[in-house]
Amino acid sequence: MQHKPMVVNVSAYEGGKRLGDITVDEISEVLARPQTFVWVGLYEPDEALLSKMQEEFGLHELAVEDARNAHQRPKIETYGGSLFIVLKTANMKERQVVYGETHLFVGPNFLVSVRNGESAGYSVVRERCEETAGLLSKGPGFALYAILDFVTDNYQPIIEQFEDDFDKLEEGIFKSDFDRLVIGRIYELKRQLLELRNAALPVGDIASELMRFHDELIPKELRAYFRDVKDHVARLVGVADNMREMLNSAMQVNLALVGVSQNEVVKRLAGWGAILAVPTVVFSLYGMNFKTMPELSWQYGYPTAVGFTVVVCVLLYRRLQKTGWI
Repeated sequence: MQHKPMVVNVSAYEGGKRLGDITVDEISEVLARPQTFVWVGLYEPDEALLSKMQEEFGLHELAVEDARNAHQRPKIETYGGSLFIVLKTANMKERQVVYGETHLFVGPNFLVSVRNGESAGYSVVRERCEETAGLLSKGPGFALYAILDFVTDNYQPIIEQFEDDFDKLEEGIFKSDFDRLVIGRIYELKRQLLELRNAALPVGDIASELMRFHDELIPKELRAYFRDVKDHVARLVGVADNMREMLNSAMQVNLALVGVSQNEVVKRLAGWGAILAVPTVVFSLYGMNFKTMPELSWQYGYPTAVGFTVVVCVLLYRRLQKTGWI
């Protein structure tokens, strides 16, 4: 199995223009230059590489410790003059949702992205930023926005796939028969929706905080971009919540239909029970072996009893059929 390199990219930018790739050891030298910032992309770095990043950028030890230990909750934390942000990334892989993590260290003149697990690379993001040199000249704040926007955009195909799955489930949901497979798929879809919602919702909170605070890292000119990210997240979370409500309603409707169907069965059984009760009562009389029984002394007693039973049963059948019980 081929392993991805831990250092994906280390680039320097000045005035929004890319100066070129640099080595890890050259980071300190480049950071000393005015109007310059460094963008580092890492993938599952080992402890030695993270320690090197901590030394080069002066990262807080608690933030570095969180980056060492993956499976962090999405959050934003301030350490002195830098930020530590954790994002939950999501991608579709063979019709299955796979989640990863991205840890971001952001300072006035640097951005370090640390990817863990199944996470799409940010080369597309980097190319997009380099095409808009005017915005990139604002510093690492625009690169941070581009990553947040990219992560949010990757949620959209997943929610659309969930909508398609729900449409396919609807036909099986609105049946009067209880289908364990359909109910199981509904629960699985609800679980996946909740998992995606929990991944996306904190991104909106992070964008909201970046809009209101951290002026030294996020210039006023970039706040509208973070508001756009927040709007995208809010729309996605709204769709997820609506789908969960629809799934809950569909399950309740399905259970109600099953209950109605069972009631129809009970009504039919009760109707046939009423019909069978007539011959049961009549013919049970013949179990009373008394010598003075009137029917025994009347030659038409037996056919009269049978005829009476048949007539009553037919009348009951027609009556119950008319009222919908049979």
